[in-house]
Amino acid sequence: MSLFQFFPHKEFPEFYEECQLTGVLRYLPAKHREYGDSYFMEEYKSQYKKSYYEDEPNLRAMAKRRLSVLERVGAKGGNSSLLEIGSAAGFFLDEARKAGHSTKGLELSPKEVEYSKTRLGLDVERASVLSIAKEDWKESFDVVSAFFVIEHIEDIDGIWERIQSWTKPGGFLYLAVPSSFGPSFQTSPKDWFSTHPSDHFFDYSVHSLKKLLSILGFEVNYVRPMSYHSYRDLGPRGKLPEWLYRLYANQFAYGDTIELTARKLKH
Repeated sequence: MSLFQFFPHKEFPEFYEECQLTGVLRYLPAKHREYGDSYFMEEYKSQYKKSYYEDEPNLRAMAKRRLSVLERVGAKGGNSSLLEIGSAAGFFLDEARKAGHSTKGLELSPKEVEYSKTRLGLDVERASVLSIAKEDWKESFDVVSAFFVIEHIEDIDGIWERIQSWTKPGGFLYLAVPSSFGPSFQTSPKDWFSTHPSDHFFDYSVHSLKKLLSILGFEVNYVRPMSYHSYRDLGPRGKLPEWLYRLYANQFAYGDTIELTARKLKH
């Protein structure tokens, strides 16, 4: 039985269905894409104006910051096992290994898998997350991480069943996702839909993730916006001084992208 019960969105039924249990939004025009080498490199350069490899210093700095977040919430290295779903070239996994985690990655791009294995010596499997049975890695990892990945997966039950199954009791989930609770969708939905990636099947927010994770037996213990973009906010919040806007955004995880950690409650 599905965790999700989708019905037409009251305001945007041509674009969205909304889960009545969690508030997760299903993007109706979404279409499948192949996630090979060209997708990975072209999309990254289009968004950040530099190649993935040119951005390695920033990506490693972000990885170290994320690992410090994990340490603060209680997921330290040592004997900790960490899985990254969609591990790209392995920069996060490499930094996690340096911090004492035993790491494993799943990645679709052949080039990135090859780089991870031959250049960095990482344990990375070229496989779809859905190609591995949820029972295969049951309660295998102290940390399961996925950064801007889960929104691309059409089988929403499949991905969440695996996340729940693969995380040890007392272990942690670390996600980064686009967020529907941010200035773009909340104050300028027309712009939101005009720029919405065609391969994002679902949109999450801090509110829907908290509800979903609670159902799955997780408790959110850290959440923050990854971007602020007050200039995108066409409502009253956009007129706030920048420091006050950021204070509000941090307090309520108000942003077009967010990251979140949650701990799986023990049996």
